[in-house]
Amino acid sequence: MNNVPDTKLGRMYKTHIQHILDKDIESLLDQYTDDALLISGFSGTPQYYKGRDGLREHMQGIVGIDGLETDIAFWAETDDPETLMIIEAISMKTPDGDANMRFADSWVLRDGRIAIHFAGMTQYPDGSVA
Repeated sequence: MNNVPDTKLGRMYKTHIQHILDKDIESLLDQYTDDALLISGFSGTPQYYKGRDGLREHMQGIVGIDGLETDIAFWAETDDPETLMIIEAISMKTPDGDANMRFADSWVLRDGRIAIHFAGMTQYPDGSVA
């Protein structure tokens, strides 16, 4: 992981990525509130995942990820309300081969856990831009 600040949210992000690398979906889900909403733009149209079961469905995709590398291109966070906005360059190995892309993630936290997660792709593995 490159360019992650040593802040509370920076440490939470590092733990988040480590849970992905470990394929530890339950620990990853523990970072979210029970009623969390994840809005995914990975498919090009918005997909909504609500609550622990909905998030678990979305996160099944991490099982096929190996060798995830992140490089933060943009990082912004606030304390009150507790929020995080990042743009990250991602490299990973998938069952379909190597993939390089850019993600845009934003978290809105409540009581130290992610309540709303906007997860989108700004550049797809084929190099096209969203």
